[in-house]
Amino acid sequence: MTESAAPIDVERLSGIDPAAADQQLNDKVGMKLLEATAERVVGTIPVEGNLQPYGLLHGGANAVLAEALGSTVAALNAGPGRAAMGLELSCTHHRAVRSGTVTGVATPLHVGRGTITAEIVLTDDEGRRTCTARLTCVVRDRPPGA
Repeated sequence: MTESAAPIDVERLSGIDPAAADQQLNDKVGMKLLEATAERVVGTIPVEGNLQPYGLLHGGANAVLAEALGSTVAALNAGPGRAAMGLELSCTHHRAVRSGTVTGVATPLHVGRGTITAEIVLTDDEGRRTCTARLTCVVRDRPPGA
């Protein structure tokens, strides 16, 4: 998979508050967004810089990538004037990763008026599944002026 030539304007696509745009945890873990549609959101993080004490990719880094991608797919499906906020995240870590890049693909499993659930599959550079996550977001009307 290749990175897109122009950066994806997630703030515009999903309604991220511009005041919070430069304070995203995604940036701190080195996340790159490669694709963003209502049907599929794809992103990566490097293993380097996101390790736990035993030299493996930190499970929390998996969770950050999964929640970021799942929340984005939920926001893109929420509809105008609506906001999607994480309600529950579940991660199953299948395989350790020591180097390279982890790629995540989020797809919606359920898109309803009140909740959106996404499945997020993380793989290593060899295409092996390293983590399976499920994120459920609650969908609410945005407050006036937000």
